[in-house]
Amino acid sequence: MGHFRKLIFASRVLVLLALPAATPAAAATFDGNWSVQIVSSNSACNAGTSVSIGISNGQVASNNAMVAASGRVAEAGSISVTLISGIKRAVGFGHLSGASGSGTWRAALCSGTWVAQRI
Repeated sequence: MGHFRKLIFASRVLVLLALPAATPAAAATFDGNWSVQIVSSNSACNAGTSVSIGISNGQVASNNAMVAASGRVAEAGSISVTLISGIKRAVGFGHLSGASGSGTWRAALCSGTWVAQRI
């Protein structure tokens, strides 16, 4: 019985060790630089802007010193991101597929949509 328990324990350890290795490879599907066009749906807010972000192993980061970006891309392409510029903060959600993506965003007084292209 002791040998059987050791075998089960060893197989569980091997499975757990394999999981972290699989996640970055799948998330790497969206790695690279992306150009994001942001549009406001509220006429009282800025009409829109463009920001460049980078994705590495599913983690979102900013390629612009004026805008801090953070977030995560799931294996299936779902993305959640937070952009901060000075005291302004916006949260976006959406989906990436291949070399493009789209979604929605919201901030304290504004909201809108975004589209992205891999560059």
